[in-house]
Amino acid sequence: MAKRPGAVALAVGAALCAVLSPGAAAAQDGEALPREVSGGCASWDADVPGLTGRGIALAPGRPAVQGAADRSWFPATGGGADSGTGAADVELGGVARFERSAGPDDPLVLGGLRLELTGGGDGGALHVRAVRDGRAQEVTLAEFAAGGAEPAVRAGGMTWTGLRASLTDEGAGLLSDWSGERFASGDALGLLDVTAGTGAGGGASGDVPPSPTPTASGAPTPEPRREPSSAPVASVAHSSLTAGAEQRVTGEGFAPGGVVLVTVDGDTRYQAVADEGGRVTRAFPVYVTAAEGGHAVELSAVTGQRGSAVAQFTVHAMN
Repeated sequence: MAKRPGAVALAVGAALCAVLSPGAAAAQDGEALPREVSGGCASWDADVPGLTGRGIALAPGRPAVQGAADRSWFPATGGGADSGTGAADVELGGVARFERSAGPDDPLVLGGLRLELTGGGDGGALHVRAVRDGRAQEVTLAEFAAGGAEPAVRAGGMTWTGLRASLTDEGAGLLSDWSGERFASGDALGLLDVTAGTGAGGGASGDVPPSPTPTASGAPTPEPRREPSSAPVASVAHSSLTAGAEQRVTGEGFAPGGVVLVTVDGDTRYQAVADEGGRVTRAFPVYVTAAEGGHAVELSAVTGQRGSAVAQFTVHAMN
């Protein structure tokens, strides 16, 4: 299928959004958030004039990977979340490396990425670890403005979209010292979309979690999380259709709450979260510029039990 202007195909590797050992995170009042982050990822689109206009680009380091255009994907490796309040503390794997197209080849490498989301659309912050004056320091690089959209909460996960990152005073000083350019507090640092998997049963307030199974002693034990035993499968709503129409792909056999990427002809366009039954579905447009003939849509699991499935369809030219 013909690509959108400026789109770059993303090769989805096994390292993308790999699940590392998650750890519990604490809320602002010091109490632990009720659910551990069991997977997910954050995509960071740093294509903003304040950076690209000065010849500065964001390049991720493994296990984070570069996606389409200027979007980078960072796997969620731990943390905690509260589906009731929308608060979360999400640790991200990999490093964020800022590079200059001109000047000395000395990238600014930031590790220890952690997203703090206060919930209720009240904003949050991006914390990083940077080396300054020969010492590693914790820096609050950016803030997310209050009044943003509340997260979408579903069984097994939470998703925040369109988080607008702006430099803090600390972050502006860090970029200014490194680049020699003048950055100020409030300068745009791009948009982030974040999905945090919380395991099966981690849905919105009002969802009923599975009942615990009593043991011989009478003490309840949590129901174990079940992973699919067979490889995922994918199917499309239309085996053939006309350019300009809408297609829909459905996948089954994914891990409940797992993050799944939707790739059309090598162009990764969307991410979805599998429901409690391990099922995902996504509608997408078939562009009017799509070439006649065979096309493919791939569903790739990037958290939980990893796997992928491909469905084929045919496109006919418009009359």
